[in-house]
Amino acid sequence: MTTTCPTPVRERAHESFPVPALVVMACTGFIVIMTETLPAGLLPQLAAGLDVSEGGAGQLVSVYAIGTVLAAIPAITLTRGARRKPLLLAGLLGFLVANAVTAVSPSFTIALVARFVGGAFSGLLWGMLAGYARRIAAPEHAGRALAIAMTGTPVALCVGTPLGAYLGSTVGWRWSFAAMSLLSVIVMVFAKFLVPDASGQPSQTRAPLGRVLGIPGVATILTVVFVWMLAHNLLYTYIASYLQQMRLPLRPDLTLLVFGVAALGGIWITGVFIDRALRKLTLASVTLFIVAGAFLAAAQQSTALTLLAIVLWGLAFGGSATQLQTAMGEAAGENADAANAMLTTSFNLAIFAGGALGAVVVEGVGAPVLPAGMIALTLMALVTVCFGRRAAFPAGR
Repeated sequence: MTTTCPTPVRERAHESFPVPALVVMACTGFIVIMTETLPAGLLPQLAAGLDVSEGGAGQLVSVYAIGTVLAAIPAITLTRGARRKPLLLAGLLGFLVANAVTAVSPSFTIALVARFVGGAFSGLLWGMLAGYARRIAAPEHAGRALAIAMTGTPVALCVGTPLGAYLGSTVGWRWSFAAMSLLSVIVMVFAKFLVPDASGQPSQTRAPLGRVLGIPGVATILTVVFVWMLAHNLLYTYIASYLQQMRLPLRPDLTLLVFGVAALGGIWITGVFIDRALRKLTLASVTLFIVAGAFLAAAQQSTALTLLAIVLWGLAFGGSATQLQTAMGEAAGENADAANAMLTTSFNLAIFAGGALGAVVVEGVGAPVLPAGMIALTLMALVTVCFGRRAAFPAGR
C-alpha cells in the first residue's frame, strides 16, 4: 500500500537544507560499510574464536557481499511503494540484529548466516538511501544532499579496518560487533527524530525491472560502475600485497588511512560542484584514476611517488559513488530506487570480480602489475563515460 507524507517533503526541503537528516544517512552508510569491512581487521581473532582458518574467516566478508548481491534488487522491488522512513528504521534494525547475533555466535555457521542477513539488509539500504537523500532536499540541491549522505562510505573505509583491528586486539572481536549493534541503536534514535519521511513510488509509475534497464543511460551507467569499480577493487583488495612485493616501507593500514582522508577531500569537491558539473566531475575522476595508476606503475620503490598516487587515487574515488548514483537518479527518474538497486548489485559484483581477478594476478605474475590492470579497466570506463553524453552523463551537466 502506498502512502503519502502529511507534509510534502519537497516543501520542507525548500525551507532549509536538511543537514541533520543527511548526517544520519551518512552514519547509516558508515554502519553498512563498517559492518562489511570489520572482519578484515579481525581475521586472526575470528579464526581462533570460531575455530576456523583465516581463509575460512575471510568468508565472513564474502558471504556478506553475496547477501547484498542477491537481496538488493528483490528487496527494492518489493518495497518500492513503502514509506521511506520506516524502511530506513527496519534496515537499521536488521543491522542491529545481524551484528548482535554475530557477536554472540557459538559457531562459524551461525556467524555466516548472520553475516548473510547483514548483507541482505545492506542491499536494501544501499538501494533506497540515494533516492531518499535526493528527495528530502530541494531539486537544485539534490546532488549536494547525496554527497553529504555518502560521506559515511569514505569515513568507514578510512577507519574501518584499522579500528576493527584495534578493537579486536584490545577488547576482543565479539565486543567489536556488539559496538556496531550499539551504534545502530543510536542512529535509529536520531533517525526517528531527525529524518523526515517520504512516500514510496506510486504504483502507476513503477516500471518493470526490464524496462528500467532499458531506460536511456541506465545500462551505460551500470557498465561504468562495474568496470570502474573493478579497476578500483583490483588494487584496493590487494594493496598489502602490492606494497610488500614492491618493497615499499609503507604499512597497509596507514596507506589506507591516507587513501581515506584523500577520499573525504574527493567527496567534498563533488558536493560543491555536482549539481552543475556532473559530467565534468565524472570525467575528471576517471581520468585522475588513470593518472594515479600511471604513477603507481612508475613508482618502483619511490615512497613519495607512491603516496602521491594514493592521494590522487583517494581523491578520484571519494566522489565516485555520489557521481554514479546522481547520474543514475537523473537518468532513471521516478524509477531511481530500482535502478540504484541494480547499481548496488553491479558494484558488489565488481568487488567479487576484483578479488577473484586480483588473486589470479597476484599469484601468477605478481602484484606489481596490478596498476597496469587498473589503468586498462579505467580507460574502458573513460571511453564509456565519453560516449554517454546523451542520457547517462549528459553534456551541459
